[in-house]
This record gives sequence, C-alpha cells and structure tokens, in this order.
Amino acid sequence: MTADADLPLTDAVDEEQPAAPLTPLTRPADGVPPAINDHKGLEQAAQAIASGHGPVAIDAERAGGFRYGQNAYLIQIRREGSGTHLIDPIGFANLRPISDAIGSEEWILHAASQDLPCLDELGLAPENLFDTEMAARILGRPKVGLAGLAASELGFSLAKEHSAADWSTRPLPESWLTYAALDVELLVELRELLLADLEVTGRITWAREEFEYLRTAPAKEPRREPWRRTSGIHRIRNARGLAVVRELWQARDRLASDRDIAVGRVLPDAAIAAAGNARPTSEAKLAELPEYRGKGTRRRIGYWWKAIERANKLSAEDLPELSAGSTGPPAPRSWPDKAPQAAARLAEARSFLGGLSDQLGIPAENILTPDTVRRLCWEPPAQSATESVAEFLRSSGARNWQIHLTVAGLTNALTATATTEA
Repeated sequence: MTADADLPLTDAVDEEQPAAPLTPLTRPADGVPPAINDHKGLEQAAQAIASGHGPVAIDAERAGGFRYGQNAYLIQIRREGSGTHLIDPIGFANLRPISDAIGSEEWILHAASQDLPCLDELGLAPENLFDTEMAARILGRPKVGLAGLAASELGFSLAKEHSAADWSTRPLPESWLTYAALDVELLVELRELLLADLEVTGRITWAREEFEYLRTAPAKEPRREPWRRTSGIHRIRNARGLAVVRELWQARDRLASDRDIAVGRVLPDAAIAAAGNARPTSEAKLAELPEYRGKGTRRRIGYWWKAIERANKLSAEDLPELSAGSTGPPAPRSWPDKAPQAAARLAEARSFLGGLSDQLGIPAENILTPDTVRRLCWEPPAQSATESVAEFLRSSGARNWQIHLTVAGLTNALTATATTEA
C-alpha cells in the first residue's frame, strides 16, 4: 500500500544509536508522603492540589487478585507546586474535596481505562484527560508500559515489583508507598514529551479523540450469562455439564462476594470445568477429582456438592442451551466452512489494516477494533459504498480519525471480494 500524502507517518531512523545507560529511579524527589486516611489530611491535600499549577497526574492501586471486585485501595496524585499525595480511600465515602480541587484541569493517567471505573466510584471523574499509554500507541512506540516509556522517553529505570501486590494490606509497607509515589513521579514530564511528538507528527487530533472516547465511555453492561466465560468450558458438550458449571460459578461468586475474596482464590476455573466434565454423582465422587483435593477446596466440599446437586435436579427445560445466544458473528476460524464469502472479506480487510498498521506504526487494534472489523465483514452494509461503510463504522463507535484512515480501504476490501464472488 502506498502512503497517502496527508497521513502523518512515523519518524524515520537512519541507524540505531547505542542506548544510553538508564538512571535508576528509586525514590521520589520530594520523599515519600504518608498515606492520608482522615478527613483533616484529605482537606489539606485538597488545598495543596488546588494551589498547584498545570495538569494533575493520577494513579490507583487495586487488589483484584486478592479481593472481590476492582476497588481502589490507594490513590496517588501529583501536581507541580503541590507535590505528591497518597490517599487511602477505604475510610472515605467519596473524595469530592479532591475532585473540587482539581476542577477542570487535565488529568494524566497511564492506561486510563483500567483506573477510571474505580476512581469514578469515589467521585473522581476527569473533565479533561491525557492518557500516556494511548498517546504512546498513537505515536507507534514499541513499548507502551509505564516502565518502558520511562526508559525510552526519559532515561529512567522504573521498578514494577509491587504491581500485583495485595494493596488491601494495612498498614501499607514503606517500600510499597515508595513504589506508588514513583508511579506518578514522571507522568507530568512524560506527558509533555508525548504531547510535543503528537503535535510534530500531526497526530494530536487522533489522540484527543481517543482521550475523549476513554473519558466518556459508558460503563460496560453486565454479561447476560457471565458463567459462560469460565476457562475450559468449551470442552463441555452437554447441557447437564453446563448446568453444573453455572451452579458452581454462581455459588463461587456468592461466596467470593460475601467474603470479599477474589473468585479465583475461592475456586479456580479449572475446578469448575472439571466438575462440569465429570458430572460427579456424589460428594465422595467430587472429592476424588484432582482439582478438589486441595486443603481449601476440600474444606468446602459440601458447599460445592450442594451446587452440583442443584444442577443434577434441574428439569430438562431448565438446563442451559448448549450454545450461548449471541448477536455477533461466530469465531472467524469457522468462517471458511460456514461463510466463505465473509471469510474472504475478512482476509482482505485484515490485509489492508495490517499494511496500514505497518505504515503508521500503530497497532491494528488501535486503528480499528477487531470486533468492528469482524462485524463489518460478516454482515456488511447492503450498499458497499464509502458512505455506508462510514456510517457502519460510526455506529460501531469508531472515531473520526479511524473512519478517515480506514473507510476507503475497507470499502475496497468489500467490493473487491464482491467482484470475485460475482
């Protein structure tokens, strides 16, 4: 594919320069502040943030691998002229004073989609957003993690050894607080560098559209049958086995919620799928399965058996359907047999997007989501014209910059395969 004249391109590099040694970043410049856990400290932090200047760097630490849900257990905030503030949100109903202090100033987040939901639960929602990870993706950076960008953009090595820690631990160790403070130490400076590159490359409009999309994205609708996401369920081929999976999944979810424990620590997916495959006929048979011989699992064996009993007693009409009802297309691997024309369209579209990705240095999934591409190719508009394809993309949530880059190529992919079919 030849490059269009109006497409901002990645910077050319004549030859690879030897990398300069990185400077380890082990302690915040202002020291490590204590975690704020009372209303007086919160008000003082709010006043300090309000008296600062420029955008506000924010991060949140969760305990998803240990606790039920994705609640925030530490909030980190840094602003020039204000310093860094670490807030323990457990004792607060909300963090409105912080929200009021920030006002309409721009937030800087890294991977905003991960933190915005838990921040919103605390009354923190940005009016303006800059996502350093998304900016790096738009710029085609090879590494978009915070540690990778700290190294490539700023020359610092940033340790990430506590990223998967149990942040619900109290009191939080000093080394964890240091780690948390360093997560916002460089965000303001990193934002400045990425912003400058976005403007130079002509991609600032693309990035702004993505930031606004992230900022205003509605909460995801709960899945109608979330238990069907159980790992290993694809090996279960009968309705009674699926009923066992459903009852065990629901029993696990209730127990995890009641005890505030991550579901995987209550009962692994592998154990649920194993019971669905074996369909044990007694508590003793259940206990014989290798996945139920662990100390914690065996201690609750009666609880799990009751769930299986409920599944075994269901009438035929109450059993789940073998295949989940879906409005989307099937898995693409089945297309060549089920719908060879759709498979041909998908191959053409993927080829076009792959070429565009290589040209711009942007991951194909950021140019257009794979789900949108699949839906377009599975059931394209009745009229394979540019206007119809553009409307399809817009209704699927594509941003203006994505439509501008892809609509012509995707229309060609649809019409080319249509000509071949004819």
